[in-house]
Amino acid sequence: MTTLPPSLSPCHSQTTCASLLQELQIIWDEIGESDGERDKMLLELEQECLDIYRRKVEMTRKYKADLHHSLAQSESEIANLVSALGEHSLSFSRGKGTLKQQISAVRPVLEDLRSKKEQRMKDFTETQSQIIRICAEIAGNSQDIMSADPQVNEHDMTIKKLGELKSHLQELQNEKIIRLQKVNSHINMIHELSVLMSFDFLKTVSGIHPGLIDTPNGQSKSISNDTLAKLTGIIHSLQQEKQKRLQKLQSLGSILMELWNLLDSPADERKKFEHVTSLISSSIDEVSRQGCLGLDVIEQVEVHVERLNVLKASKMKELVFKRQNELEEIYRGVHMDVNSDAARQLLINLIESGDVDLSNLLSSMDDEITKAKQEALSRKDILDKVEKWKHASEEEKWLDDYEKDENRYTAGRGVHKNLKRAEKARILVGKLPAIVETLTAKVKAWELEKGIPFLYDKISLLNKLEEYTVLRQEREEEKRRSRVLPGALDRW
Repeated sequence: MTTLPPSLSPCHSQTTCASLLQELQIIWDEIGESDGERDKMLLELEQECLDIYRRKVEMTRKYKADLHHSLAQSESEIANLVSALGEHSLSFSRGKGTLKQQISAVRPVLEDLRSKKEQRMKDFTETQSQIIRICAEIAGNSQDIMSADPQVNEHDMTIKKLGELKSHLQELQNEKIIRLQKVNSHINMIHELSVLMSFDFLKTVSGIHPGLIDTPNGQSKSISNDTLAKLTGIIHSLQQEKQKRLQKLQSLGSILMELWNLLDSPADERKKFEHVTSLISSSIDEVSRQGCLGLDVIEQVEVHVERLNVLKASKMKELVFKRQNELEEIYRGVHMDVNSDAARQLLINLIESGDVDLSNLLSSMDDEITKAKQEALSRKDILDKVEKWKHASEEEKWLDDYEKDENRYTAGRGVHKNLKRAEKARILVGKLPAIVETLTAKVKAWELEKGIPFLYDKISLLNKLEEYTVLRQEREEEKRRSRVLPGALDRW
């Protein structure tokens, strides 16, 4: 039983009441209150005291019920939190004792679970917010992120469920990284192509999505399917344009080379367009120099080609005769027969008639020059040996004149040099038969292969060699007779 404080004990209350009643009797006596009135007041006092006790009891009973209800609610909340958080390992018992003691035992458990729920709620909210944000970025609805409110199922906030969400978030984050890498790769490629063809890179990319350009407010790059598709489309379009422009410049470059060669353009003029002619043999992947495929470059080359075509028409006749000079020079250099006057007259007649395309005529003459060079090359070995033969023949003639000179040993200037020359000449003259024999064999082989005579300054070289051989034999015979005749006269 609970012990009341001394001020509320029955003994103390009775003493107080008696003292008050005694004081009240004195007051009534002084007033002259009747006994009936006094009894009525005492009954009222007694009734008021009973009403106060009843109210107090009722309040206390209600307080007890509230404590029971609070305890039941706490236990129910604990059960719900344990289920929602998956804290099934938590063992809880209300224990024994008064209601307040039981509530005191429940309170820390409930507060701990509420704290865990609050933290878990933050984790779920943060995770789901990130999932919503990345999904919106992929879908291209980033503007709706701010209005999106993550809905957390408070009945299922277990570690397992949170782990599933975080695993899904990780997959989305990986997907975002891959998409961002693709976007950056596409942007870099567009930048390279834009620089290559002198396009406005910022205008091109921002036209796809403003979030693709780094902005001061830190707006992230768009990684949506739509953005990736547009970037891919732009790249494909730019690559086709790159191919088209490269083919255009390669064609112009080839025309330039032909015109330069045709017009014998100086090296400094050609150097101005090296950036174009260097592209002729380049593949699409090898072209990377900044601005090399710009429209301004193409226009510049087109203007230059047009100018050269005008110059070509005015200088075509001059070039035709220049080719003829080159052809005649090749023929003269290898001692081949060429009727220059007749050939030039034929060209003049063709040009003046207007019935021939000068470009085709030049091409035909270039072919003829090529053939002439090949023909000259096939004659080179024989011509080299002809020069040796001619030199040896000249030395032979000099040696004959030298040996006929009766004063050749007389002291004087140049005697020593002449002696040395004569010595070398005798050695060379001794090789003449072999030189002539080798040269003759080569000429015959050449004529057999070509099916035509080998002409040297319009004369058959083989005939010249035969004539030389006969004349040399005659000279040798004459020398032999001249040496024999003095001896015969002496004997006679």
